[in-house]
Amino acid sequence: MLAGHVAGTPALLVSAGGEFFAIGAKCTHYGGSLVEGLLVEKAIRCPLHHACFSVQTGEVLGAPALDRLKTWRVEQQRGRVYVNEELPAPPITKLASQRLPNSVVIVGGGGAGQAAAETLRREGYPGRITMLASDPAIPYDRPNLSKDYLAGQAKPEWMPLRPHSFYTDNGIDLRTNVRVEKIDRDARDFRLSDGTKLDYDALLLATGADPVRLQVPGASLPHVCQLRTMNDADKLIGLSRQAKNCVIVGAGFIGLECAASLRTRGLAVHVVAPSQHPLQHALGEELGDMLRHLHETNGVTFHLGTKVIAIEARQVTLANGSRLDADLVVVGIGVRPNVDLAKTAGLDEDNGIIVNHLLETSDPHIYAAGDVARWIDPRSGSRTRVEHWVVAQRMGATAARNILGLRHPFAVVPFFWSQQYDVAVKYVGHADRWDRLEIDGDPATHDCAVSYWQEGSKLAVATVGRDLQSLESEATLEECLKRAR
Repeated sequence: MLAGHVAGTPALLVSAGGEFFAIGAKCTHYGGSLVEGLLVEKAIRCPLHHACFSVQTGEVLGAPALDRLKTWRVEQQRGRVYVNEELPAPPITKLASQRLPNSVVIVGGGGAGQAAAETLRREGYPGRITMLASDPAIPYDRPNLSKDYLAGQAKPEWMPLRPHSFYTDNGIDLRTNVRVEKIDRDARDFRLSDGTKLDYDALLLATGADPVRLQVPGASLPHVCQLRTMNDADKLIGLSRQAKNCVIVGAGFIGLECAASLRTRGLAVHVVAPSQHPLQHALGEELGDMLRHLHETNGVTFHLGTKVIAIEARQVTLANGSRLDADLVVVGIGVRPNVDLAKTAGLDEDNGIIVNHLLETSDPHIYAAGDVARWIDPRSGSRTRVEHWVVAQRMGATAARNILGLRHPFAVVPFFWSQQYDVAVKYVGHADRWDRLEIDGDPATHDCAVSYWQEGSKLAVATVGRDLQSLESEATLEECLKRAR
């Protein structure tokens, strides 16, 4: 890959498979420098958040990016390579209509729902698309809520994934602040909270997950917050402007990202959790201790091995008898899949909606994707449910293609990232548990790779300060996944 410019636009000249291609040099997600990424055959991967693009067409091959890269016409003459005019986007292939559903309804406005709607149109689906979101806001960049948005470093206008006009221009009937109350699978229709009825030929359930509520006295007081939606974030930001002391309940990713963001706003922050190390069950003790030290360096105080047992207007009480000043409390103790709609419809569910390798539920006209779906991991053969934004997006895109009859098995290596202050943790793969942990480098210097093994198989890799190695690990795990299939 060679970085340069075409008429002032950052571009890459790429040699792949004996051919040359010219593509945009900046990822369309967060502007990552693609020359620092990884080229795998004829696909280029962004080092920031693992978006993937075709070097031939510029098209998005993998979330979290939504928009394609620019491409330019390339020719070779007398041993030289010339980059010429910009090429138009490839035309959308017209689908054979005889097997297509007349209408597709998507329940959910998160990453999976948005990706499904866009993929349907990108694949040439001409029928009716209805997207129903319980959130009053149009689909937005949910991972940013606990990061730059809460810290005050991302403007509200940056948050929507697409402007209102996108949905109109693409014939997507987006309805916000509405809930589906009951599905009639025999009639293939359902009733909405506003009293209207809608029919469907194909239905995608992307209902996500709901935060686990804290069950202690005072948990419903007005200064106690959770963070799942834009409204939650705006409430939290409003309260933080008047608050001085904040207690975070939970030392998971949401809790720690909120801690970092609220410290950036100048609040005194205390983190309370029953585990002995932050993120112990997700990342292990070593990375958990690295993050604890990072937060302590930035002024956060930890209270581990205990829990909150009562909340008052200005204080919280811990199980060890301590009392902490708190005019703001943030609860981040996990989420549960929102399976209520699936359950009342009689679909198979067990800690999520059960889906097959095509993301079909027990009803062949209904699919599920995102945090709510429990899918088959090809490597282990067991069912899993992963609460990652990028996984939800990639799952939504796969579900859309299978609704169109393309029959693409869902088989991905999960990826997520966490940003806390100026330190990013990138994680590829999935390890609920492990019997061996290998560390390359030094977590204390924020330069390391941690591999998680179970019964001789590498399941996942977490990296800090090693973006390229994270991409390489993802590619290696994908090869293992192909062999398992």
